Parts: sequence; structure tokens; C-alpha cells
Amino acid sequence: MPRAVPDASQMDELITVTDRMREGIEGVVTGRPDLVRTAVAVLLAEGHLLLEDVPGVGKTTLAKALARTIDCTVGRVQFTPDLLPSDLTGVTIYRSATQEFEFRPGPVFSHVVIGDEINRASPKTQAALLESMQEAQVTVDGTTYPLPRPFLVVATQNPVEMEGTYPLPEAQRDRFMARLTVGYPSAEAELAMLEVQETSDPLAHLQPVTDAAQVARLVETTRHLYASTAVKQYVVDLVSATRDDPALRLGASPRAAIQLLRAAKGLAAVHGRDHVLPDDVQRLAEPVLAHRLILSAESRLSGRSGQDVVADLVARTAVPAAAPVRSGVRDRTAAAG
Repeated sequence: MPRAVPDASQMDELITVTDRMREGIEGVVTGRPDLVRTAVAVLLAEGHLLLEDVPGVGKTTLAKALARTIDCTVGRVQFTPDLLPSDLTGVTIYRSATQEFEFRPGPVFSHVVIGDEINRASPKTQAALLESMQEAQVTVDGTTYPLPRPFLVVATQNPVEMEGTYPLPEAQRDRFMARLTVGYPSAEAELAMLEVQETSDPLAHLQPVTDAAQVARLVETTRHLYASTAVKQYVVDLVSATRDDPALRLGASPRAAIQLLRAAKGLAAVHGRDHVLPDDVQRLAEPVLAHRLILSAESRLSGRSGQDVVADLVARTAVPAAAPVRSGVRDRTAAAG
């Protein structure tokens, strides 16, 4: 039995709220609309986001701006080497007055968790996030507690300063739907940023445009966007190619295929479409796949990166010639063009 696809009212809600979120975030993160679109797409796909770049380019600002557009609970964690797993998940304490144990939840019990410099925490503390990111729950002292929905982890890390850091293990990286590099703004965007932030902080004036309940509906709507069999086969072909490439020691997992398709649906939603195109998959192949790959020794010695390998695979993998779409589909980008 075919799944129900979003109706016109659901698509209108999705487009309206997504546009408002993008407008708000772009008022804070100047001159990087593609970055903002991808971040919102990951949110709609109910994935987790890893922001990686040098200090001062706006990683934490983007994470905060994304969180502030939603009227929901936000947990902020500054990862340090002495941070304990219980500092994230919470702790059970004994109340002598009532002679009972009481669970005090940690910052992970929030709709949006902002983890700053995640690679500065020990592997044990990093692993405390594994269950919450994959299963939206936390187990403490043998008791399992559900996390609020939607649940999004936005973590940042600095790839340059390696002293006192712990690289994320493969299992942890695989839980992040996408890794984004913020990058430097253009000269024009940086000048505009100076003009805006010379006397005030735009982040302080950013107001929520939606709430947690509505975001949960948008996530459900996004999951039901149409993806043809040809597009799904394209996703499988790309992911399978990583497992056979001699440049890699470890390719992408089946989880990567699921998350690439969901992220592509999120990007389609951001563009106002109720169906996925091969272009959506291509644009997100590098952010979704590159950080999950382990290069061979030869690739590392030759200076290749995971991004380079994914770009080569995208160029070599056959794109569906004419990916079928449903009749009556909505495509705001086509209409605008």
C-alpha cells in the first residue's frame, strides 16, 4: 500500500516555516545561503549536524541561530577534557527528606543540544551521546528515559588545533547526518557583517518563527516527500561505490544510505518541492558521506581527502536519466525559473 504524500496545506506550512527560518538565520550568518539551506534541511530530516572549521568563522553562531528560530528547549554544553558522561545525561541523587532516589536530567534532555568543541571531550564522554543520537533516549542506572522530540544535536569542532583533543570515533561520526564546513565569507559578505554587527548583535534580536510541535509536524511531512525508485537506486549506487573504492579502507554504512535519502528529502523541502531530484542527492553526497569514510594509507599519503573521493564517486556514478515524478507534483524552484 503506497504511503500518503503531503497535501497542499502541509506543503504550504512546510514552505512558509522553512522560508522564515532561513530568513532569520541568514540575517545572522551573512553571505552563506547554501550553508543555511543545508542546516535547515538536516533539521527537517531530523538528523544531527557536525560543524567543522577553524575558530571564528561562525560555527557556534550558526548553531545558536538555528536553535533560536525554534521556540523550544535548548541545552548548551562546552566540551572539556574533564567533562563527565553524567554532565551530559544527568545523574540520580538520593533525597534524604523523602528517602527516595531522584533523577536530575542533564542538558541532553533538550530539543536542541549545542555541543561546542566536541572533540575536546574524552571518548567516554563522547560515547554518552551515542544512544541519545540514535535512539532518542538515555539510559541511566538501568532506567531508560525518552528524549523530547524533535531532538537535534549540533556539535562543533576545530580541525586545526589538535593539542588536547580526541578525534571522534567512527561510530560517533556515523551518528551525524552531515558534516558542514562553514568557511570564510566573501569580501562583500564580510563587509556587510561588519556593518550589521558594528553596534549590535543580530543573534540577540532573532525571534522564534516556529515551535517544537510544529517542527515535529514538518519533520513528519518531510519524511513523506516522494522519492522515486530511480532516485533511491541512485542513493544505493553512490553508497555501494564507497565500499568498493580502492582509495578507501572503510566505506559508508547502510545508515549512511538512509540518512542521505532523508537529507535529500529535507533539501527538497527547503526548495519547496514535494519530490526528490538526483540533484538533491548530489548536493548532499559530500556532507553526508565524506566524514564517514576511512581513507587507505595510499590516499592519505597522496593528500586526498574524503571530500575528494566522494566528488570522484559522484562524477563516476550514473545519474538516473529521467527520474520519474508523480503527477501533480509541486516544484517552487521550477515555477520561479
